[in-house]
Amino acid sequence: MVMKIYVRERIKIGEGVRQPRFIVLAVAGGDLKVYAHHFRKTELEQIASDCGAGLVYLEPMPEEEHGSKNPS
Repeated sequence: MVMKIYVRERIKIGEGVRQPRFIVLAVAGGDLKVYAHHFRKTELEQIASDCGAGLVYLEPMPEEEHGSKNPS
C-alpha cells in the first residue's frame, strides 16, 4: 500500500497572513509520526517526497454545512 498524507487548508486563516495554511488530518499506509499541527505547502511536499508518500488535498466543506448535525 502506498503511503498517503491527507491534508486540508485551515479555516481560520486570513489572506496575506504569514502562517502555515495546511493541517494534517491523517496518514495511511506508513509509519510516520507527526508532531506539528500546521504546515506550509512546501513542508508537506518535502515530507511526502522523503517518505515516498502521496499528498491528498481534501476539499473544504461549504460554509453552510459547518456545524450541521443532519447531513443530507
